[in-house]
Amino acid sequence: MGVDLESLSEATSGAIGSLLSTTILYPLDTCKTKYQAEVRAHGQRKYRHLSDVLWEALSNGQILSLYQGLGTKNLQSFISQFVYFYGYSYFKRLYLEKSGFKRIGTKANLIIAAAAGACTAVVTQPLDTASSRMQTSAFGKSKGLWQTLTEGTWSDAFDGLGISLLLTSNPAIQYTVFDQLKQRHLKGKENAADKGSSVEALSALSAFVLGAVSKSAATFITYPAIRCKVMIQAADSNDDGSKKGEPKSRKTVPAVVRVIWRREGLLGFFKGLQAQILKTVLSSALLLMIKEKISRSTWVLMLAIRRYLLLTRGRLKSA
Repeated sequence: MGVDLESLSEATSGAIGSLLSTTILYPLDTCKTKYQAEVRAHGQRKYRHLSDVLWEALSNGQILSLYQGLGTKNLQSFISQFVYFYGYSYFKRLYLEKSGFKRIGTKANLIIAAAAGACTAVVTQPLDTASSRMQTSAFGKSKGLWQTLTEGTWSDAFDGLGISLLLTSNPAIQYTVFDQLKQRHLKGKENAADKGSSVEALSALSAFVLGAVSKSAATFITYPAIRCKVMIQAADSNDDGSKKGEPKSRKTVPAVVRVIWRREGLLGFFKGLQAQILKTVLSSALLLMIKEKISRSTWVLMLAIRRYLLLTRGRLKSA
């Protein structure tokens, strides 16, 4: 069975887009994560607004600490998007071949996207946990990747795996909405254009807008689970030594839900929603925009590499 160049091209362009968007928006991601991880204690908050995290870094001369864990986050982001886009593209094409349909339905699209997301979550969970702990560590005190992963048990590296599997519904909703909107948009452009011409790619602006809309819908629906996941994976605070056993008790979803409900009420489950939407919408829109613009170039590159390998193999056989 040969290499699936189409799926490989989709995976490569998606991974590159994820790498660039993650790097560009990483300071915002760090501020957002630290803001989400904090829970009100005794009626007091360290961060009342998202901007307070930024001002803390600036006032302490730790502006570069906004990038702590960037290498781990990029590695996790690159691998996760590569695995996701490869699985999503491959299973979608396989479904169309086996079913004989010309288009994939919404239900089938959701199932395929969720399956690809589940595989991605299992593969990249240790990196996801490590990057979250690095971001939520005190500024200037973040540990390296290996030290972060090995400071606890191996099962600690998979903290939040269950809720990560639940959150596979997020990209499933996002990419399903994006694909459906993309098909309708391109179909409308084809109808407006000449009958002999066809439109195959979105413009950068169209990809950005459709990406923002699709991610906004997915983020709003799944946000309470997103905040619980951040709290489960957050680094333990060394500043509060009043209850040393408390961080361990918050490593389960029910315990986190109880803490949020008791200290912050119903609205606590949506703390940081605006920041989450801002970051994820910009990140997703940038990712999909970059992916759409480089997908053709990536496809041409894959074909060129394949042709080179075939020519090289032919020369070796004839020698």
